[in-house]
Amino acid sequence: MSSAIFVNMTVSDLKQSMGFFEALGYRFNPQFTNDEAASLVISDTIYAMLHTPDSIRRFTQKEIVDAHKATEVLLALQEDSREAVDALTEKALAAGGKIARETEDHGFMYCRSFEDLDGHIWEIFWMDPSQMPSA
Repeated sequence: MSSAIFVNMTVSDLKQSMGFFEALGYRFNPQFTNDEAASLVISDTIYAMLHTPDSIRRFTQKEIVDAHKATEVLLALQEDSREAVDALTEKALAAGGKIARETEDHGFMYCRSFEDLDGHIWEIFWMDPSQMPSA
């Protein structure tokens, strides 16, 4: 069975956030994009719904987290190579993102981390489980 995930997140400026993710090479599904929310297509099974604060309030009674001040979730995306990790991270930084923490290189796993324009943390990693040290 094939499953998909739709991560819902709040953004302060929808148009600006869309521009940020387009600069990373992603696209949006126009069928599910309007002035209040945008459907970011990350892969065939991974999507992020970018919502204005008013839009996301339709789905929750809880306080909306300001990702610049608190972390609700870390988003981790696996890439096919170290070079792909670097390329995506560098695009994010050039588009206005900022480094969330230092690069980690464990040999079998390589990870870089950035914050998007709204402070959401994206962990971009490559891993070769066959090279993982035994316990």
